[in-house]
Amino acid sequence: MHDRLRTRNTSGRWPGQKIDYDISLMVRATGRHLFLGGLTGLDLDGKMTGIGDPAAQTDQAMKNLKVLVTEAGGDLTCVCKVTTYLLDRAHREPVYNMVARHLKGVRPCGTGLIISGLAIPEMLVEFDVDVVLPA
Repeated sequence: MHDRLRTRNTSGRWPGQKIDYDISLMVRATGRHLFLGGLTGLDLDGKMTGIGDPAAQTDQAMKNLKVLVTEAGGDLTCVCKVTTYLLDRAHREPVYNMVARHLKGVRPCGTGLIISGLAIPEMLVEFDVDVVLPA
């Protein structure tokens, strides 16, 4: 069974883009596995934070992660894998240092990618995170 949490539609969400797509901020699979995608500098109300500052956007993304995982009954120690999408190699240091601050001692596995763009120009970093809650 899959629980789709914090669902929304993207229609009207991205200025200048006509995308009508139903999404979830988090999907719980078989009760324990959480898939979280699209963690960015947008707060959970959709307000962009940290424009021009990859560390501030990462901080917001990690705060969102904590809220979502807590709502599902876990905590950040349950994080297993983090995929990081960056627009600029120079952002690696501030982004990874901020992730490390939030996930100190968790030691998730991860992948980092340098990509050509994200949903809106203000976004500098995005994360996908896999979480497994305790039995």
